Amino acid sequence: MKRESRGIQSIEVGGELLRALARSGEPMMLRDLAREAGMTPAKAHPYLASFSRIGLIEQDETTGRYEIGALALELGLISLRRLSGVRIAGPKIAALASQIGHAVSLAVWGTHGPTVVQLEEPGQPVHIVMRAGSVMALLETATGRAFAAFLPEKTINAALESGLDRHGVGYNPKRAVKGAKVADMLAEVRKHGLARALGDPLPGVNAFSAPVFDHAGHVALVITAMGPEGTFDARWDSPIAHALRDCAGAISKRLGCGITVAAE
Repeated sequence: MKRESRGIQSIEVGGELLRALARSGEPMMLRDLAREAGMTPAKAHPYLASFSRIGLIEQDETTGRYEIGALALELGLISLRRLSGVRIAGPKIAALASQIGHAVSLAVWGTHGPTVVQLEEPGQPVHIVMRAGSVMALLETATGRAFAAFLPEKTINAALESGLDRHGVGYNPKRAVKGAKVADMLAEVRKHGLARALGDPLPGVNAFSAPVFDHAGHVALVITAMGPEGTFDARWDSPIAHALRDCAGAISKRLGCGITVAAE
């Protein structure tokens, strides 16, 4: 029998207020919100005060009604963007893997940096040190470079300086995080609309990575195609490169982005 992790009961009790507000979908008075959550107004009020301070809920000064706050909205939007993007991209990267005959992965920007959420392998899988949940190093892998080239510079600089991806595949603790070499590498990614890795950091494996943009033009996902050096054509204008660009562009369009990465 699986043992339940120890939790904080007061948070779980307060969570009933958030659930009640979510079920309603409309701003609510304290007495109504408390009743729906199965507690008295006197018990509910301290929870609501704390939730207000951190932005989970807001109280209208005129009506006194409580509604979902800015933090709750932000968390919901992040969840929707990621879920919708991954759900849309999943079948398309499976089709791409079949089309090019090589492995294809899908990554999001996670807590520790570029994080693989799905891996599709062709009929004859290639040995790759990667699985769902793997974190990819920012400057050493094609997946990481695609994020580094197109995410806001402030975000990437903070991640690099803090060693956010220090447990990532290919991470090099001696790497330079700034300078002309790094700038030129990321400029090349922007120029081609793709990041490329040639046998490094995975010996004998080539890779291309393409960014997927959302409705606001922000990087939502990165798709990476990879395979053995002997059969993976890593020219910028290769059929693999074109197929990957087309796939990323199609997903970007589904996510509402009017910007597509143009082939060379």
